[in-house]
Amino acid sequence: MEVVTASHGVLGPLLGKLAGLLSGECARLKGVRREIRSLKSELTSMHAAVQKYMTLQDPDVQVKVWISLLRELTYDIEDVIDKFIYQLGNGGQHQAGFKEFFRKTARRLKTLGSRRGIANQIEDLKIRLKEVKELKSSYKLDNVPFEHSVVDPRLSALFVEEAHLVGIEGPRDDLASWMLEDESSSTKHRKVLSIVGFGGLGKTTLAKEVYHKIKGHFHCQAFVSVSQIPNVKKIMKDLISQLPCEKDFKEGIDAWDETICIGKLKELLQHRRYLIVIDDIWSIPAWNAIKYAFPENEFSSRIIATTRIVDVARSCSLDGNGRMYEMEALSDLQSKTLFFKRIFGSEVRCPDVLKQVSNKILKKCQGLPLAIISISSLLASKPVVKDEWERVRRSIGSALDKDRRLDGMNNILSLSYNDLSPNLKTCLLYLSIYPEDCVIERDILVRRWIAEGFISEERGQSKQEVAENHFYELINRSMVQPVEVGYDGKARACQVHDMMLELIISKSVENNFISLAGQGQTDLAKRDGLIRRLSVQHIDQELASILANEDLSHIRSLTVIASSCIKQLPRLVGFEALRVLEFQDCKNLHEYDMNGLDKLFQLKYLSFRGTDMSKLPSGIVRLYGLETLDLRNTHIEELPTGIIQLVKLQHLLITRCFSRDPYGETKIPNGIGNMRNLHVISGFNIMKSSLCAVEGLGNLACLKEVHLQLDGRGSQEYKRHEEMLLSSLCKLGTCKLQSLRIFCPDSAPTQFLDSWSPLPYNLQIFWVNTGYYLPKMPKWIVPALTNLAYLDINLIEATEEDLCLLGEMPALLHLSITFRTVQKERLTMQGAAFPCLKEFNLIRTFRCASAIYLTFQEGCCQSWRSLSCRSLFRWQMSMGSTWVLATSHV
Repeated sequence: MEVVTASHGVLGPLLGKLAGLLSGECARLKGVRREIRSLKSELTSMHAAVQKYMTLQDPDVQVKVWISLLRELTYDIEDVIDKFIYQLGNGGQHQAGFKEFFRKTARRLKTLGSRRGIANQIEDLKIRLKEVKELKSSYKLDNVPFEHSVVDPRLSALFVEEAHLVGIEGPRDDLASWMLEDESSSTKHRKVLSIVGFGGLGKTTLAKEVYHKIKGHFHCQAFVSVSQIPNVKKIMKDLISQLPCEKDFKEGIDAWDETICIGKLKELLQHRRYLIVIDDIWSIPAWNAIKYAFPENEFSSRIIATTRIVDVARSCSLDGNGRMYEMEALSDLQSKTLFFKRIFGSEVRCPDVLKQVSNKILKKCQGLPLAIISISSLLASKPVVKDEWERVRRSIGSALDKDRRLDGMNNILSLSYNDLSPNLKTCLLYLSIYPEDCVIERDILVRRWIAEGFISEERGQSKQEVAENHFYELINRSMVQPVEVGYDGKARACQVHDMMLELIISKSVENNFISLAGQGQTDLAKRDGLIRRLSVQHIDQELASILANEDLSHIRSLTVIASSCIKQLPRLVGFEALRVLEFQDCKNLHEYDMNGLDKLFQLKYLSFRGTDMSKLPSGIVRLYGLETLDLRNTHIEELPTGIIQLVKLQHLLITRCFSRDPYGETKIPNGIGNMRNLHVISGFNIMKSSLCAVEGLGNLACLKEVHLQLDGRGSQEYKRHEEMLLSSLCKLGTCKLQSLRIFCPDSAPTQFLDSWSPLPYNLQIFWVNTGYYLPKMPKWIVPALTNLAYLDINLIEATEEDLCLLGEMPALLHLSITFRTVQKERLTMQGAAFPCLKEFNLIRTFRCASAIYLTFQEGCCQSWRSLSCRSLFRWQMSMGSTWVLATSHV
């Protein structure tokens, strides 16, 4: 299945690229047009076949072989097309799309004979494509059966012995108590409990335990599992078969359609107190299709639903009587108890020589009960020898596919993977480039996906928006775990569970999607085809020798993570097909030969983040297709003057490391106004930049995020630069600006922002980090910034009037106010103020020695989840008639 998925991810972008060629001036060139049209036609037919094979859960060997051949051919075709486009333009700056590009180069194409060259190359590729097509016929792949039965991997959870369970008593008893809560009350509404979590966490087991604990309180009970493609009629019949009814009630049941089945079940439950478990729901439509069979009958009936998808869980428990319970991994102690109990009966019986390797295995399991049970069952059949256990630890990833004793875990994890769309599968497989326990930043991942060509615009959404949706969907489906959840409830990063990482590494290596090297993870010899994406987590002389003998010209992304022997990596000149190049936390990068960087004509993403780089390679100014340049946490203080030639650049990120001043001395390059595709800039010092460079910021109409430093308080230059910055901000007020962050290390005043007009309608984040305190709240903040979600501001005095004004902001989620004095002893937050506020930080400097009494009227701050009052000697909060006294935080 994964081989098919990866091929789909290659074919889709290529077909779009061929369509672009045919719609441009290239369409006028008869020989080339004919060959490209023929190629596109053949590939479209192949694409349809690939989509058909994607429905197979476990393709046979011949399908996999055919798909692998097609995948490698597709990569080669795209490489030829990309090189052709580059050669036509002779490496120049091409920024106006296919039509403008081919309008300028059509004459050159006719005179240089390039038409014959590309036509010949495409003809060779068509011969290979014909061979692949004929192989499909000889394999008789059109006759492959698309339906097969498999054993439901969830069945074992229904029959596990209670004595083998660990850590389930607390959640079981808590949920059981909630389910029976209103038995004696006058209101006896139906309740729905939804249990959500990662595959293998024990949702089915917990639901079963709660079910058995409370089922005696109900007139009738039933437990049914839902497949990924639910058969509503079968589900209804399974439920009816488990419920008590008159003999003639089921008469003619085989002839019932869905509507009759739902009606019959509803009739059966209408006057009874029922307990129903719906296990493993995969979509909101699936829940909507069956929920109407369960009547609201005022008998305190209960439904338990389990799912791996957060949105589905929310939908199930949507009404006022619902509850969503998120499964948690086992603690370290619980994990050890379960692990040793299944192998030795208890931990004390484990030989000391095996305890260290056991801890390493448990770390990989990360509290996942299914993983612990599966691996402990495997180890129970192995000799009690340290080397044997170490071998199992090292080979867990490959064992998932090969050892039948791990089939249950592999199948459970694969269920979630198989339910993803092709695009989401491709994006998930890409995470295998990162090592275990790595925190993967959302923005970095999104930019890399786009640079790799995985993302296309959809229904009016930009590539950035589509990619972010993919990121959150992977979290929603419990495929990755959210990290650094912000004020808006959105994760800024994610992590991959070690067991899921093993699974996607296995799938990535099998279909030659990612090749891994270093830290015991060298998979170069296992691939089927050329290296296409390479992740190097450590490089030594042995690996350098292997790479020296490889064809590196087809590698699309190179990721080198925290490698100290970087100088042994082959020279960049050999990586001519790179789209993505990242050196992350490589401390000796200055030793690496960067010659040849300018030859990477397809490079879109370049990161030196976390390295010791102090000067950029000169060739960087000729990377005309570059979209992201990440120089954060480096020693780079100055950009080359030619950087403004990179007119496709969208993200220019600079901060310095090992410095009290993270923005440092970096100047805005003169001529930045020509870089009109910039969306995000960070790390520039306004005062170190020329006035014309500051003025150029106003020409960047696509800017969405601006993070700058402003210092030099009191100097004559400060006033001029302040005025020019304000002028540029006023120009950006009519554009797309969403985030403005200004760092002022020397208490530079920011009152000039009072004259900011027009204000950007879409501004969501306004943050000024300075020692300067505004004498009063800027009046423009409230009426103009209706979309503002994050506000961080310093005031000389905190007044009730200011709080009332801020309380009217309809979209405000986070508010931080730092002040020196207070207007009066008591401040009252009016009712209905701050309707969306989730985080409120009130920070007092040590110059203010008086206590503050905050009163929050009923109805105020209905959505908040955290209140922080720092550096206060004492403060009181009233919420309605309830008073709380604290010393620092509530």
